[in-house]
Amino acid sequence: MNAPGDAVEPAPQSAARVFGEAWPQVEMFASLLVAEGELRGLIGPRELPRLWSRHLLNSSAVAPFVPRDARFADVGSGAGFPGVVVAIMRPDLDVHLIEPMERRTTWLEDVTRELALTNVTVVRARAEELHGSVTFDVVGARAVAALKKLVPWVAPLIAPSGRLVALKGERAAAEVEEAAKVLRQYRLADPAVHEVLVAGTDETTRVVTAHRVS
Repeated sequence: MNAPGDAVEPAPQSAARVFGEAWPQVEMFASLLVAEGELRGLIGPRELPRLWSRHLLNSSAVAPFVPRDARFADVGSGAGFPGVVVAIMRPDLDVHLIEPMERRTTWLEDVTRELALTNVTVVRARAEELHGSVTFDVVGARAVAALKKLVPWVAPLIAPSGRLVALKGERAAAEVEEAAKVLRQYRLADPAVHEVLVAGTDETTRVVTAHRVS
């Protein structure tokens, strides 16, 4: 096994421009991931060579879709994509990182402390366990499940007039089509696929949005 950092993708020159004032904290987050992410079972060794392009910069695409001063929940936050990145970029947000696995919530708490993120709350729970007890202005998710399966988990967490923001891959449009019935069932209207080209990434980032009808 390579020592941590041996095969790490260097930050592209564009990253500092993408993250702006958040750049120093994002760099620190990347360093924590390099030092501990693989050792703690959060990211695989194959992910280190694309840490910036596939994960950190990819996560940044979510931030513009979240209104100012919103309550934002990242369901299945895992290693912190996109939730930690969004929290760093958007200090105006009240960010909740929802994750059921203890080792991951421990990591998220450690990261929150190390980065001095005062706008983050780590919640150890499955999304379904929170139904009926809390709602958010925006609920996001990345690499959790296909949209058809994801919607029943996250829609009850979206406040009336709130928004779903999901990072998806090449099948984003097909997933929206396949989830048409369940989207209507859970009162999520006007689903759209936004193709975002983030400088420094190796492929187009697709963000699926839909808003909750009150």
